[in-house]
Amino acid sequence: MRALVVTSVGVTCAAALTLPLATPAASAPAPHSASARPPSMSPEAPGAGPPSAQAEATTREAFAPSDVRSAAEPAGSTQSLPLAPLATPSDRVAGAPAAQGLPQRDARPFSLVGVVWDDAEAELHGTVQVRTRATGTTRWSDWQDVETHNAEHAADLGSAEREGRTVRGATAPLWVGDSDGVEVRVRPEAPDPQDRAATSVPLPEGMRLELVDPGEGPGDDRAPEPARGAPAGRAAAVPAGFADTPATAAVLPEILTAETAAASAVNAELAELGATVIPALSRAQTLESVELAPGAKPYIGPRPGIVTRKGWGADEKLREKSFAYTKTVKAAFVHHSATGNNYTCKQAPSVLRSIYRYHVKSSGWRDFGYNFAVDKCGNIYEGRAGGVTKAVLGAHTLGFNSNTMGIAVLGSYASTNPPAAAVTAVSKLTAWKLGLFGGNPKGKVTLVSGGSNKYKAGVKVKMNVISGHRDGFATECPGARLYKKLGKARTSSAKLQGR
Repeated sequence: MRALVVTSVGVTCAAALTLPLATPAASAPAPHSASARPPSMSPEAPGAGPPSAQAEATTREAFAPSDVRSAAEPAGSTQSLPLAPLATPSDRVAGAPAAQGLPQRDARPFSLVGVVWDDAEAELHGTVQVRTRATGTTRWSDWQDVETHNAEHAADLGSAEREGRTVRGATAPLWVGDSDGVEVRVRPEAPDPQDRAATSVPLPEGMRLELVDPGEGPGDDRAPEPARGAPAGRAAAVPAGFADTPATAAVLPEILTAETAAASAVNAELAELGATVIPALSRAQTLESVELAPGAKPYIGPRPGIVTRKGWGADEKLREKSFAYTKTVKAAFVHHSATGNNYTCKQAPSVLRSIYRYHVKSSGWRDFGYNFAVDKCGNIYEGRAGGVTKAVLGAHTLGFNSNTMGIAVLGSYASTNPPAAAVTAVSKLTAWKLGLFGGNPKGKVTLVSGGSNKYKAGVKVKMNVISGHRDGFATECPGARLYKKLGKARTSSAKLQGR
């Protein structure tokens, strides 16, 4: 793995180095971004209502974010709160160790939650549930399950990202909407009563609840919504940057920070520095824009419109400055983010900023884990920095990050059908990106495992060029309903390539 990693200081375009830099004037942090209320809220829910004055006084001191930032830095923050044993009988599972969690408490506004622990290789055998209170109300949501997400989304074992950082174990992050109160309980699994030799597995050490505020984003999160009255799953009305013909590039900001300039420079051949959208191209225009080997058949799909990191408001100061690459892109792994489906497409940039902060600040990764993300309206977003046309090394499929790319469909699709627009977007993205590297979406490819709970390190595995996360790791991801749609995605992707 280490031999495959190539790093860059992220200034591949000389123009990025000559941009004027300026320090923003100090100001108060931007107000919390508007988000949807948590689902299934009921004032009659058990324990509903504000915590006692005594509890408020006790917990208010713990609200400081885990990452201290100056007023000049972008908005967004993380509150990291240690979990403690829960003593109430209802929180106990017969034969299992004591549950951990937090009783109802106030918090500074947040929109996404997750639980992390010290040892990245320790698994959480149990259930995690949270309840949240909508900001400025006394209404509490019902208990919501958090996917335990045991290590399957992560940098490969032995990789520089895994060994060179303080990486933590983590659940999947859950989008809960604009909230200012939280309650959490983590219940360990009880031993199998049929197995007399079985013993309880303790919960991981150092568990903490992470409350993430995404902060404000560019354009107040103006991603498109489906047309009013459109059937469920129908694609959104297409904005200029997502049309089948090139759109006018976004206006270049007067000031770009060094980090933003570096992130834009790697896409400079596709859009101007600081552009919020890489415009779509027709297939003919796409073929004109790429270099093909002499005599090679042009099996490549039209380039789809892609919202850049600048477009969804990524704070480039959070990630490592350098970029990491592998040799090629042989396959695409499709995931669901497991963040729930209670977001609107206008909120998708906020969801991405929250996941990004959770991956870097809470989980200890070098950057956003996935190479691309797709929302329920079919909008495509640039994920991990390094250039959308390049073989960027991600942290999405433990054991198979090398020479592959990861696509996360925002939402949870174990029992919910993914919108048709999202599946279509996966087809378009893979037809183009795999085509750049000669990949056949309907084909097979042999990958070498870097080590997972399904394949030992060094094992050669034959997989579909478009695979689900569960093909490389024993996991439910990308959810049974989305996994069933991958066959259709392969066929559509190949057709878009002209096969």
